[in-house]
Amino acid sequence: MDTAELGALSVAKQVDARGTACPGPLLEAKRAIAVCPVGGVMEILSSDEGTKEDISRWCAKMQHEYLGHIEAGGYWRVFLRRKK
Repeated sequence: MDTAELGALSVAKQVDARGTACPGPLLEAKRAIAVCPVGGVMEILSSDEGTKEDISRWCAKMQHEYLGHIEAGGYWRVFLRRKK
């Protein structure tokens, strides 16, 4: 997905993990996925640059769909779709 498509997504669950260092954003995403409906989009806000790769790898392992990320004013917006 391109930046415009990611920015237009309807988000079912947003996790604000800005200000936490690795592995904080990933741990917060793991806890929050339970309240995101199957098929829903979760957005993780993170100031830790490694979150993009951490979430991508976690999605592959857990069979969720990594949709991409957007850089936004000193932090990243990382998007995934819950698959199960």
